[in-house]
Amino acid sequence: MTPVVRSFHHFATGTWSHVVVDAATRRAAVIDPVLDFEIASGVVSHESARRVLEYIEASDLIVEWILETHAHADHLTAADWLKRELGARQVPVRPQTGIGVGIVNVQRTFKKLLNLADEFVADGSQFDRLFADGDRFRIGELDVRVIATPGHTPDSLTYRIGDAVFIGDTLFAPSAGSARCDFPDGDAATLYRSIRTLYDLPDTTRVFLAHDYPGDGNEPRSQTTIAAQKETNIHVRADTPEDEYVQLRTTRDATLAAPKLLWPALQVNIRAGRLPADGKFFRTD
Repeated sequence: MTPVVRSFHHFATGTWSHVVVDAATRRAAVIDPVLDFEIASGVVSHESARRVLEYIEASDLIVEWILETHAHADHLTAADWLKRELGARQVPVRPQTGIGVGIVNVQRTFKKLLNLADEFVADGSQFDRLFADGDRFRIGELDVRVIATPGHTPDSLTYRIGDAVFIGDTLFAPSAGSARCDFPDGDAATLYRSIRTLYDLPDTTRVFLAHDYPGDGNEPRSQTTIAAQKETNIHVRADTPEDEYVQLRTTRDATLAAPKLLWPALQVNIRAGRLPADGKFFRTD
């Protein structure tokens, strides 16, 4: 079955959020929703997430899942806010949050780096479902298959839904290449193998991106295809050998600065979108 997809671009972080709909049942999932965050003031707001919510309500959808492709380091997730808002509106159906099982490793790493107290338990229990490679679930009548695609981060995964895949940061648009691999437990060779797994999918597969950063006045792209990635991706094409990619990726990563929202984003995202209890960095509008 072919899902209907409506994509929303968050200009401040270059992030794409996607609403995936089973047209037959009007059941849906939201993938990688975004909170608005002003780093200078520490103010969290919900304008972007409200646009997603308004679309859901106008389209008379029931959201069953709020899914993360991984714990992003460049934006704050709106998963918890959307879960609460939707849960109050669509009783008795309450959306579940989901992420890759590798989030436990991410939580353990950043619990130490952020010096979090023992009240933060690094076991993934902040999410309703932890997905492993090969897991399957449904959105209405749509079958969803989970493909582990680590390398950028250990929790990175891809959701395959009909003729579409939602790949997180594994790849960007072909003109932008691939994700960095210098975060904790990232690895360029692992990412290369994850990309090869995606390249084994049919060439016509629609590839929905988590980010796009267009330059020169170009519009951001929400999707491409497996064929386009294999033919023109500037970092890894179908014929790119692993050692060449690893050298390119490692060299490039050594020049990159840390994402400007790294620390506030990880504080929120490893908690499935809940703001820290002590309110550090954050005020709501």
